[in-house]
Amino acid sequence: MTSYRGRLAPSPTGLMHLGHARTFWIAAQRAANAGGMLILRNEDLDRARCKQRFVPAMLEDLRWLGLDWSEGPDVGGPYAPYQQSERMPHYVALFERLRAGGFLYPCTCSRQDVLRALTAPHAGEEEPIYPGTCRSPGSLDRSFSSIPRAGVNWRFRLSEGERIGFRDGHLGPQAQVAGHDFGDFIVWRKDDFPAYQLAVVADDAAMGITEVVRGADLVTSTFRQLAIYRALGLEAPAFYHCDLVTDEHGVRLAKRDDARSLRTLRKQGWSPDAIIASLDSALRSCEVQPRQSRRDEGL
Repeated sequence: MTSYRGRLAPSPTGLMHLGHARTFWIAAQRAANAGGMLILRNEDLDRARCKQRFVPAMLEDLRWLGLDWSEGPDVGGPYAPYQQSERMPHYVALFERLRAGGFLYPCTCSRQDVLRALTAPHAGEEEPIYPGTCRSPGSLDRSFSSIPRAGVNWRFRLSEGERIGFRDGHLGPQAQVAGHDFGDFIVWRKDDFPAYQLAVVADDAAMGITEVVRGADLVTSTFRQLAIYRALGLEAPAFYHCDLVTDEHGVRLAKRDDARSLRTLRKQGWSPDAIIASLDSALRSCEVQPRQSRRDEGL
């Protein structure tokens, strides 16, 4: 019996669009092809952007598309809860392990402070390379245990110049150099909530995920997460990054683009089979066979 465990990890920040449909369909098919299990985790930690009204919508849209999962917020499972907002004790525990190990340091820099300090900022980077303003030499031997979590951001201290690599299931060998391609990154925010990088490692490790399927825009995040896995002595899952779905101008789809949301397409009369068929060539490029046509049950 296979031990493959894959996952769907949507965030309720808007309606699901065609890009989500393709990535999640590939994730489901890879789990099915491996004879494994698929779980769904609601990644709802971004309090400013996540809205409760989108949770039932995303579950309904994914079910309508034909996806199914064995564990999740709506069906339960042995690793509950499956909503990140209810998993804070797990994140605090990993934060404290990293802090006790000397891998973290407090940072008072704002994003604008970081951008002003950079001589050549990387345009478009979700998280610009941190110039090390708050990373004093003394931080190498301190756990900062007396400093409260809240009120400052906490960064993961990378080994500058270290080359981190992995073999992606779709893109092949990948490698980046710490301090050059990406810098010390935030794992805990000053509002006393974990950042994405820490939360996703905590959950994937706790839930026994063996392969992470997601969009290619998260490749650099993988290097950050591998650094966390290594610091904690945890085994990292395999990774499979899908090509992004773009519009006619080559711009990747966003949730604000309601015209391509699954809900809008459904209202326009599209069936799940028609949506999957429209992504046929993209799915084949990821070595996933589109499903055989079936009667739309109007779910």
